[in-house]
Amino acid sequence: MITGLLALGFVPLLAAGIRLTELSVGAEVTPANARFSASPVPIVLHVVGATVYTVLGAFQFSPRFRRMRSRWHRIAGRILIPTGLVAALSGIWMTLFYRLPAHDGPLLGAFRLLFGTLMTLAIVLGFAAVRRRDIARHRAWMMRAYAIGAGAGTQAVILGSAVAGGIDVDDAHTRALLMGAAWLLNLAVAEVAILRTRTARRTRRVAPHVGS
Repeated sequence: MITGLLALGFVPLLAAGIRLTELSVGAEVTPANARFSASPVPIVLHVVGATVYTVLGAFQFSPRFRRMRSRWHRIAGRILIPTGLVAALSGIWMTLFYRLPAHDGPLLGAFRLLFGTLMTLAIVLGFAAVRRRDIARHRAWMMRAYAIGAGAGTQAVILGSAVAGGIDVDDAHTRALLMGAAWLLNLAVAEVAILRTRTARRTRRVAPHVGS
């Protein structure tokens, strides 16, 4: 699972690294990067937050890794909550205040605001649950938050496949629907995983009584 999640995040993390390199070396300002050059702090916060959240978060979803390194899991969680919030909130800020390219139309903007808000809410609810020692709900909400945060990787796969299939991904409406579908797909996978975990937990609780 860890390898798969890291592989999914490779393309957006690579693109983020290139973006930071351009900002650090003072690359030529173009229509594609003008908004970042004019206001670099939000994009830097977003890239750093999303990178830490994506990479460190991948290790949180391995049951074996959690059992072997339970103390590490708690320490990593204290890092993931603020970095996840930084990634989500900076994404919302950029959607509201950056002058976006033509192919990022109003529908995509609405999707970004929706899923950015849902990611923020999921992290907050996950934190509140672990404070109550409700580990099951904590894991469920954090899985949902990570699914949304990992949307960029799924979007890269879907958009790449669309281009290979001859679909015009520069059309604002088409692009928005494809990217929205990526977030929904990730959330659907997370919900299936959450349901399986709940079912397995119920089965373990019932099993001793069945054999008695």
